[in-house]
Amino acid sequence: MKRVLTAVVLIPLVIIALFRAPLWLFTLLVLGVALLAAREYLDIAQSNGLSPFRRLCYLFLICVFLVTFAAGQMISVNYQLGVSLTVASAASWALFLLIASPFVLMVLAMRREPLSQALPDSAVSFLILPYIGVSLASMVLVRSYSNGALFLLYVMLLVWTGDTAAYYVGRAIGRRKLAPRISPGKSWEGTIASAVAAIMAAVVLFQYAVPIRDALSRIGLIVPVDYTGYHPLGAPRFVPAPVPLVILFGLCVNVAAQLGDLVESMLKRGGGVKDSGSLLPGHGGVLDRIDALLFAAPVGCFFYLAVLGKYFRWMILAD
Repeated sequence: MKRVLTAVVLIPLVIIALFRAPLWLFTLLVLGVALLAAREYLDIAQSNGLSPFRRLCYLFLICVFLVTFAAGQMISVNYQLGVSLTVASAASWALFLLIASPFVLMVLAMRREPLSQALPDSAVSFLILPYIGVSLASMVLVRSYSNGALFLLYVMLLVWTGDTAAYYVGRAIGRRKLAPRISPGKSWEGTIASAVAAIMAAVVLFQYAVPIRDALSRIGLIVPVDYTGYHPLGAPRFVPAPVPLVILFGLCVNVAAQLGDLVESMLKRGGGVKDSGSLLPGHGGVLDRIDALLFAAPVGCFFYLAVLGKYFRWMILAD
């Protein structure tokens, strides 16, 4: 019951923030999630016998989001030049610190005792940047596009659909263990069901993109944008993404999500930890809830920037 109630409260809040929060607020909200997940990650690292540089890790995460927000400001159609210049100035220093981060960590690690801890402590501290920082910050980058919120919702829906299918199919017919050393409850049957469900969900979501867009507009989540004033031919017609490309997208996001789940299970099992935290009743910690998204979000961001972005623009603008 606690698990269901928590989901009922959180999911609408996530969707509202995704669509309606201004970019600066959305960035702060995602940064807050990143810092909470980072604390749990660092606790797990400590359970594995390591001593990460906690304060530096938090500082580096803030720098990642500052740099990403600056990039998002330049992408966003609503940016103000004065604000962007101020943010860009701060982001330039943040970027410099990020580039210097491995050197800073290794220099500070010389104070570790015994010295055999210097490399693992600095390495586990640096790993937080790609694992949590870059991963979640990629959502801010995609969100900065006028059509990015709907795409991020699609990625989340694929992750949730695959996770749900794996859970119920695995419980019902799961026999062959997927990774018994890491997560004894996961089965190959559940894994295959998860991939199939995610692919089916992706095909349906993309085929019915315009009705979904219209439904979200009617409830006020998507604000219609009139592009006819500066588009020579008016708003473009809807051009659906090729089905093979959508299938590949759904499969890649699902595989990444399942790997993210397994990786977090590996970290917890190595440290003898059952849950990453207890912040979310019935769900464990923040890291327990976003472990799949940490791997799926960068994959989704890559697909958006590489091939799917143009199709999503037609989805949003089509009449």
